[in-house]
Amino acid sequence: MVTFGIEFLANEPAEKLSEIVRLSEENGLSYAWITDHYNNRDAFSLLTYIAARTDSIKLGPGVTNPYTRTAPQLASAIATLHEVSDGRAVLGIGPGDRTTFEKLGIEWMRPVRTVRETVSIIRQLLACKKVSYNGEIFKTREAKLDFATDLSDLPDVPVYIGAQGPKMLHLAGEVGDGVLVNASHPLDFAEAIPALKAGGADLATFDVAAYTSFSIADRKDDAISAAKPVVAFIVAGSPPGVLERHEIPPGDVEAVRNGFKKSFSDAIHAVTGDMIDAFAICGTPAECMDRIEELVNAGVTQVIPGSPIGPDRIRAIRLIGEDIIPNWR
Repeated sequence: MVTFGIEFLANEPAEKLSEIVRLSEENGLSYAWITDHYNNRDAFSLLTYIAARTDSIKLGPGVTNPYTRTAPQLASAIATLHEVSDGRAVLGIGPGDRTTFEKLGIEWMRPVRTVRETVSIIRQLLACKKVSYNGEIFKTREAKLDFATDLSDLPDVPVYIGAQGPKMLHLAGEVGDGVLVNASHPLDFAEAIPALKAGGADLATFDVAAYTSFSIADRKDDAISAAKPVVAFIVAGSPPGVLERHEIPPGDVEAVRNGFKKSFSDAIHAVTGDMIDAFAICGTPAECMDRIEELVNAGVTQVIPGSPIGPDRIRAIRLIGEDIIPNWR
């Protein structure tokens, strides 16, 4: 079974964001993932506000991290969201962005171990346990959520690990209920699926989510124009292995990176068709359907349209609801 989610940046007023999530819910999207960055609005505050204004869509951070928020803080926040939303909370957690932590003076150390221990503590706290934890990174002594018994009649909060590299993917398969992979191409999942299996993921129940750069429009050229700025950033920040996997010529990559040194428009102008194909789902509804089918065949079970979604975001959500989702029901 394939489900559809959607990702939004936490850079809009709560009222505006709640309206667009409500529209997504009305158009058949099953999940709304809200980004969690220190320099944007607080993700959990937004999610709680949105929960009070929606009915069925599942809600969660996509993704939070264990460096700027401690495990007990995250457990309390996600339990509160679960309570407010009447059981619709999902937790997306990953190692975060190393560059961000450098700006904050936070040492980005042992990310796999840090995520592992954080998830373990969170799960125990959400299970209404007193947690005495003696890990390599974290230690707690009879920590407990005082309101946890109020949550005993709600289902467990699913935990999704934001993962890219093989070690984090392995961990996701081991400790997660699902994985959020920043990828829009089946080649990336040909690499990810074996690592998830090696970690112990049962793909009959494990949710493999493609966290995509997505741009849908009635005209392909409009979709491509909207996707280029996002793809430019993806190319500029991609490690060599990912670029080699997609056979993006080094000269083309350098053209994008050098473009950023001159102007944003130069970087966008340097984005090629091969880059769009590798790093975005882009085009008309029929063209987007073709790529989604390839992802599903590669093992993806949740497709998450992310920035830019389309040149006209409201129109894009309606196209997804009218022309994409019905074909997978």
